Amino acid sequence: MPSVRKEASNGLNKRILIVDDEVKLRAMLRMILENRHYEVVEAANGREAMAETSRSKPDLILMDVMMPVMDGLESCRQIRKFSACPIIMLTAKGEDYDQVFGLESGADDYIVKPFNTAVLVARIEAALRRAKGVDLSMVSVGEIIIDIDAHGVTLAGENIDLSRKEYDLLLYFCKNKAISLSRSQILETVWGYDYIGTESTVDTHVNRLRKKLGIYGKCVKTMRGFGYRFEVDHEE
Repeated sequence: MPSVRKEASNGLNKRILIVDDEVKLRAMLRMILENRHYEVVEAANGREAMAETSRSKPDLILMDVMMPVMDGLESCRQIRKFSACPIIMLTAKGEDYDQVFGLESGADDYIVKPFNTAVLVARIEAALRRAKGVDLSMVSVGEIIIDIDAHGVTLAGENIDLSRKEYDLLLYFCKNKAISLSRSQILETVWGYDYIGTESTVDTHVNRLRKKLGIYGKCVKTMRGFGYRFEVDHEE
């Protein structure tokens, strides 16, 4: 299958190359990443990945290990001869020696399938930060400060106690401030594409988060019949 090229609508968007012989998985990853405003290009095997990397110069590559024509490990070795962009290997294998083998092939990180969507996105963001040499370990909106490294949140200088999902939800809202997010989009990103549950889970956690955010709870706006949008009217 030939690679797909989409022109960036925003010069700030990062381009990610998805390399996997499974069409459905590529489609799922494309949806996740485009929802987070990444530009996406695709390749169906390691040989196509080499050509697409040379042509479109992606900012990051998600590379499956087991593929026909040329596997991900060999493709990674070849790409490293002409590109230093971050490469995250995707594989169903979880043994330690496989991980070492992947990293020794020039990969920057390694994630085992099936994976949690939030974890994958966090790995991508971390790899892009390392590539730029930029420290984005803190996210702040108004008086809300999220320490990503410590998984801690303060509000007006006071620590607030959030569950893991409440933390992930708040971080997702803050990173997508003023963007309307559907319930299904939130569920897929925060809980993962393989989560078995209903969209009412999102509403329950949003209600809990609002209570813990105090006056900032009103910043989580309900988009009736759709989802939510996080807006701060007057930031300090």
